[in-house]
Amino acid sequence: MISQDDQRLLLTIARRALEARVKRNPPPMVDCTGTLAVRHAAFVSIHRCGDLRGCLGRLTLDTPLGQTIVHLAGVVADSDPRFSAVSLNELPDLQVEISVLTSPREIEAVTEIEVGRHGLIVEDGRRQGLLLPQVAVEHLWTRETFLEHTCLKAGLPRNAWRHGARVLVFEAQVFGENQSAGTTAI
Repeated sequence: MISQDDQRLLLTIARRALEARVKRNPPPMVDCTGTLAVRHAAFVSIHRCGDLRGCLGRLTLDTPLGQTIVHLAGVVADSDPRFSAVSLNELPDLQVEISVLTSPREIEAVTEIEVGRHGLIVEDGRRQGLLLPQVAVEHLWTRETFLEHTCLKAGLPRNAWRHGARVLVFEAQVFGENQSAGTTAI
């Protein structure tokens, strides 16, 4: 679990990295000690007026969390292919959200999936789709709908989970600006 103090620190770092990227400045330097030195998979999402404005993540565990957040908060400003680059005048309207992930584990039965607790990864060959736990909650999806959308995210048929695709679950501690620290842990 990421403490409330470390959540605030990570959000501050993410905000600075986002603003630096948009302003074309160098990213902030981070002292990766304590929690910031632990290697975690993570995602950084940005929202504008409650709508998703970008979301990028890293599943590899090769970088300390502090550096991962700096990198992701920077690239989410202009590298999510679903969105145009963030403009300078948008910065005040953006909210940053961080998801720190547990290690994924393959499930034996889809009944193991708990909507609101688990995020999903569906893999088949070289195709992989991932959706964070909060996505299913925000859209009021059932377990099956969540699986279908994760398959589609992977570029697979919506029912690939029924026909041999691997399904993995993970959990995430989710926290963001303008949220009470720690209250959105999933």
